[in-house]
Amino acid sequence: MPTFPEDVLARTKKGELEVRSLLDRGRYVRYNYLHPETGEPMEGGKVKLVLIRDSGEREEYFIIPTKSRRDLLIPAAEKGERKIWDGGKPVGL
Repeated sequence: MPTFPEDVLARTKKGELEVRSLLDRGRYVRYNYLHPETGEPMEGGKVKLVLIRDSGEREEYFIIPTKSRRDLLIPAAEKGERKIWDGGKPVGL
C-alpha cells in the first residue's frame, strides 16, 4: 500500500480520507455568446469552457446557470479550431 504525504490528503464530509491525484494539467478558455446586433449575452448566460491539456487534447463543456444558482456543467462536442471575440479582435483558442 503506498504512503502519501499529508498535504495531498483531504477529508470527505463523511470523515473519510482521500488522496487528491493529478489527472492532467493545462490551460483553459472560457467564453460566452453575444447577440450580434446588441452585444448582449444570449441564451440565458450560457458559457463555454474549453480545457486544453498540455498534450493539446481538449475537453469542452457548457456551463449553464440554473434558477437554484448552481451552475450545470454539460459535456459538449469538441468543435476544433475557431475564433472568439476578445472585445477588440478575433483570436484563436
